[in-house]
Amino acid sequence: MPLRDEHQIVSVDDHLVEHPRVWQDRLPEKFREAGPRIIEKDGMHLWSYDGEIFPTIGLNAVAGKPPEEWGLDPVRYEDMIPGCYDPVARIADMDLDGVQAALCFPSFPGFAGGTFQRAADKELALLCVKAWNDFYIDEWCATAPERYIPLAILPTWDIDACVAEAQRVASKGARTVSFPDSPVPLGLPSFHSDHWDPLWEVCSEARMPVSLHFGSGSYVPGFSFSSVKPIPGQLFVPDAPFAVATALFSTNLMWTTVDLLLSGKLQQFPDLQFSLAEGGIGWVPYILERTDYVWERHRYYQSIDFDTRPSDLFRKHFWGCFIDDEHGLANRHQIGVDRIMLEIDFPHSDSNWPNSRKRAAEVLANVPDEECTLIVEENARRMLNFPRVAASEPALVG
Repeated sequence: MPLRDEHQIVSVDDHLVEHPRVWQDRLPEKFREAGPRIIEKDGMHLWSYDGEIFPTIGLNAVAGKPPEEWGLDPVRYEDMIPGCYDPVARIADMDLDGVQAALCFPSFPGFAGGTFQRAADKELALLCVKAWNDFYIDEWCATAPERYIPLAILPTWDIDACVAEAQRVASKGARTVSFPDSPVPLGLPSFHSDHWDPLWEVCSEARMPVSLHFGSGSYVPGFSFSSVKPIPGQLFVPDAPFAVATALFSTNLMWTTVDLLLSGKLQQFPDLQFSLAEGGIGWVPYILERTDYVWERHRYYQSIDFDTRPSDLFRKHFWGCFIDDEHGLANRHQIGVDRIMLEIDFPHSDSNWPNSRKRAAEVLANVPDEECTLIVEENARRMLNFPRVAASEPALVG
């Protein structure tokens, strides 16, 4: 059955580009020079932060451009459509796309605040984390509370500060926190350690799911590394085109999912929930089958839960997210129809904007109406505790 007008699309993975004043308007005066600010250099808009320069990568803001004009080069604000950085303009872009609500991940901080995790000045970094959260919740989401879903990032380098910020943003109305899809590449303790237990306790008690966005742990799969000396400011020089990494993005979350399924933490925190943002879903049936197979054979001699099948844990604790995944939808019952959600990824290069609703209707054409309702809206609203507000429903483009 096709997607109907009364189906409200709730995207669990969109992005925003921070406007130039986000941190300058919120940091104490003594930190503003070192804090994130936009500078112009060689005709480019670049972020200056704590003595380093960071670009706004062009692929992060391609909405409205043909693929022939995409690239990795830094982009100026006037080269983006305003909906990338202006919440009022974004609403118009969502209406054009037939999308009712959006959960927006950061750009400059990294999807889970990795820019601040890597920073040298941790006092400044903590202030920057809090400033982003206040910006997104109090400024961006407050523009249209029924359309934007509050999310927060955390100071992952300090567990006490991490817990305190999780509690603070929960009290401000955050519906989810973004966390690295793997903390290990950032030099942090793994999911198997007890280090994160106080955070998992807060998230469990607050019914605040943990959003694990692909690449948020700083590791990007698919690069063949060159022996050429790295360019200053770059971590590596890949031999392979970036398309290899783009095609393999979901492999990050395959690793993360198995890591968590066998960590024991899901049994320890039965109310803890994880959203696999921009992970796709087509791989889920195989990973569950394979992990169950390994569990059946290898749990006798390892520190693995003896009684709980990994696939059962997945369907209790994980939520799969897809943009355009026909294979995954064809196998949706092996995943759990009540555990699948739609994402739009505006304004990134995987987004189908301004034809997201049209494409969703195509990939959901053979999905029964009650299942379609779950996938495009109700699962996300249930996971995020973000109810529909009937009084302000806009007309959607069919």
